[in-house]
Amino acid sequence: MDPLEARARFRALRETEGPVKAAELDDIWAGLDTVRPEEILGEWKGGEFHTGHPLNGKLAKAGWYGKTFTAVHDAKPLICRDATGELYSNRELGKGEASLWTVEFRGESTATMVYDGQPVLDHFKRVDDTTLMGIMNVKGVPADGPFFYFFLERIAEATHGMHRSGEGS
Repeated sequence: MDPLEARARFRALRETEGPVKAAELDDIWAGLDTVRPEEILGEWKGGEFHTGHPLNGKLAKAGWYGKTFTAVHDAKPLICRDATGELYSNRELGKGEASLWTVEFRGESTATMVYDGQPVLDHFKRVDDTTLMGIMNVKGVPADGPFFYFFLERIAEATHGMHRSGEGS
């Protein structure tokens, strides 16, 4: 699948409300361009693809909003909303925070978020200038999955509102 076809198929699947096949997401992933950690710094709103993965729906229940990459060594994987609607970095759920590295995944080197306190890697590829596709890879998962598939949309600078302390209420 070429990059144009991959982007078009990604957009169509993103609008799908029902289940999405992991194999189709893998085909899209293969057609997308890699990205460097420095290119994805900023704040991102997240969503997931419903593939039947055990994590599907659990992040939403925790109030997951997205991710923030302040610097390559300052990544917040689980930006959540508290009961008042304020955003905060959920360090408890994430077992700390994370950093960005260039890691080889499926034969390509791409930006990857490495969690500080657990054996989790989130690999990223570029859909377009404001959209990333992600695959969560966890220690012990076989090379063919099952993986957790998600996406991130870049947030405009004026729309953020995270607690400066990073603590929830």
